[in-house]
Amino acid sequence: MPTYVVTAPTGRLSPTQKEQLAARITEIHCSRTGAPAYFAQVLFTDVTPGNYFLGGKPLRDDNIFVHGQIRAGRGPEIKEPMILDLMNATAQIAQTDASHVQVYIVDVPARQIAEWGQLLPLPGEEAAWDAAIPPAVKERMKRLTA
Repeated sequence: MPTYVVTAPTGRLSPTQKEQLAARITEIHCSRTGAPAYFAQVLFTDVTPGNYFLGGKPLRDDNIFVHGQIRAGRGPEIKEPMILDLMNATAQIAQTDASHVQVYIVDVPARQIAEWGQLLPLPGEEAAWDAAIPPAVKERMKRLTA
């Protein structure tokens, strides 16, 4: 379920940087939350000039925005270091200062998300949820991250 949308001006991130950033965002999310990699998705939005505004003015400086939607139920002891890791990894891969990166994490209640043919489990109910997934779907989940 975690969905991260990385927004930057068109051409700001190379295909290689996008691939590296997607891998790093996935690794950070999974290492901090314990979620399997097949849940994490990273989308890139390239914004053409004149369509990215900051402070009501067209963007004239370097800026990358990472917006993550994650399943609710994790406390600040998990989310705060994860946000800083995401900010620093984005800055490193994009070869910019961390002050040019914005990271927002938004909690989404589990029962407001459907994936893999089911509503997501409430925190603590992951094992029962996983046991209910049909074998063909589990195989697809594994293939996506192989």
